[in-house]
Amino acid sequence: MGTAVHEYTLTVEDKQLSISNPDKPLWPEAGVTKLAYIQYLMTVAPVLLPYTRNRLLTVIRYPHGIHDKSFYQKNLPAYAPEWIPTHTWESTRYPLLNDLPTLVWLANQAALEWHVSFHEAGNEIPTELVFDLDPSTPEFGPVQQAALRLKELLDELQLPSYVKTSGASGLQVYVPIERRYSFAQTRLVGEFVARYLTARYPRELTIERLIKNRGTKLYIDYLQHWRGKTLPAPYSTRAKPEATVSTPLTWEEVPQIHPTQFTVHHLPARLQERGDLFRPLLSADDRASLDPILSFLKAKSR
Repeated sequence: MGTAVHEYTLTVEDKQLSISNPDKPLWPEAGVTKLAYIQYLMTVAPVLLPYTRNRLLTVIRYPHGIHDKSFYQKNLPAYAPEWIPTHTWESTRYPLLNDLPTLVWLANQAALEWHVSFHEAGNEIPTELVFDLDPSTPEFGPVQQAALRLKELLDELQLPSYVKTSGASGLQVYVPIERRYSFAQTRLVGEFVARYLTARYPRELTIERLIKNRGTKLYIDYLQHWRGKTLPAPYSTRAKPEATVSTPLTWEEVPQIHPTQFTVHHLPARLQERGDLFRPLLSADDRASLDPILSFLKAKSR
C-alpha cells in the first residue's frame, strides 16, 4: 500500500506553492484528486485566464470535496499571499485571476468553481450581452431547442452569438457587443429578446423569476447580466459528480451534445482538437452595435 502524501511542492512560474493533501478526492465519482484538478487547471490556463483576467472573481470552495460543505468567497482571505492582485469594489476586496500562480493557489484552497463578472474591474461597461438558459426539468432537450430558437432570433437581429454549456444543466449564449453601452441599455435589449421569445413560444419558455411558478417551462434569464453579478467562466469546473466543465460549443454541436460529455478528463483533448471556440469574444473586431434595437425600443416607448 502506498503512503498518502500530505504535501506536494509545485514551482509555478517563479512561485513555490505547497499543495496540501494532493491525494484528496474532490470529485470522488470522477476519480479527480486535488493534484489531478490542479494539473487540469494548469493545462487549460492559457484558454481560461483570458476570460478571468481583470474580472471580479467569486469562487465556490469545497474544502472536503463536492459532497461536503461549500461556501462562496468574494473577499480574498487575509492569509493570501501579497502577490495576488486584487480590486476593491463596493467594499469587497476581490482577487483578480490574472495569472497561473493565483489560479493554483486558489485551487489549493479547494476553489472548484470560478465565476466572473460581465465587466472588468474598475470599469462598469459590459463586454457582452449574455442570456442564461435555465431548464425547469432534468431533460436537456428543451435547453437545446431554446438555444437554437434564441440563435435564430439573434441571427434575424444581425447579432453574432456564441454558446457554451454552463457545466450544470443549462446553456449560456454570449453576444459580443461594442464596449460603450451601460448595463441599463443591455438590460433593455436582453428583456426585449427574452419577452419576444416567450411571447412566440409561451408553452415552452418563461421569464418568471420564481422557480415554483415556472412549471416545466425553460427560464430565459436576462436579469443575471448586471454589474457585479457573475456566471461561470469558460473552462470553469463545476461541482457535479462527473467533474463537468463549462465548455464553449459550435452551434452545430448544440443539437447533439449533453453537458455531462465535457469533463476534466475530456477537455484537454478537445482543446487540442478544436482550440478555444470562444476566442472571438476576446477580439476587438466584429462586436455588435445595439443602436438599431435601442432606437426601435425608444421609438416604441413613445
